[in-house]
Amino acid sequence: MSTAQQIQDPQEPSSFRLIATLGAAGFFSGVILVGAFLYTQPIILANKAAALSAAVYKVLPGCVKYDALLLNDGILEPMPEGMELGQEGVNPQVFAGYDDQDKFIGFAVTVEEPGFQDIIVGIFGYDPLKQEIIGLEILDSKETPGLGDKILKDAAFRANFTALATHPEIKAVKKGEKGNPYEVEAITGATISSKAVVRMLNKGIVAWEGPMKAYAETKEQIERNIEIEERD
Repeated sequence: MSTAQQIQDPQEPSSFRLIATLGAAGFFSGVILVGAFLYTQPIILANKAAALSAAVYKVLPGCVKYDALLLNDGILEPMPEGMELGQEGVNPQVFAGYDDQDKFIGFAVTVEEPGFQDIIVGIFGYDPLKQEIIGLEILDSKETPGLGDKILKDAAFRANFTALATHPEIKAVKKGEKGNPYEVEAITGATISSKAVVRMLNKGIVAWEGPMKAYAETKEQIERNIEIEERD
């Protein structure tokens, strides 16, 4: 018998074996993915909470502490004890800031709006007595590098949000044409992203101005009563 005759074609694996192998690989891959998600999810939430907390202090000059607020029947109330930023499902959008004398100084409000590339997520500081935006931080943006991402980096654009009137409505204008306290000078070459920021702020004011005004009036009355008691 020749050597060629002794060589036999390798036997192909059965369909059952192929399916079983693929099924096992898929199962263990799924286990690994789920395990990675469960491990990293708390870390991701904690990092987002830390970034959000830092942003609250940035958009509220003079703020040394804050209360996270939740909307309950149209009324803003401090987040219940036992709930913390970073917990899954805990997503307060409004924060009340206080100075080193425990005096209420304003709100920080998280907002988002579609931009040129994707959703822009931001947080702005709001003085309810002056009805002004007093700070803005962009928390997440995927706008075009070198153009739209200037909403994070352009100093002149960011300067619009230190004393920006919110009434009658915030408007975007061309660079050099600002003539009213409620106008924002758009970034040249990034008009779409600039206008997205303006829409984001207007929507935030419309959504939260009523509850914020009621909360601020309540805090003002409480502080006034405390001052009267201390004088007496």
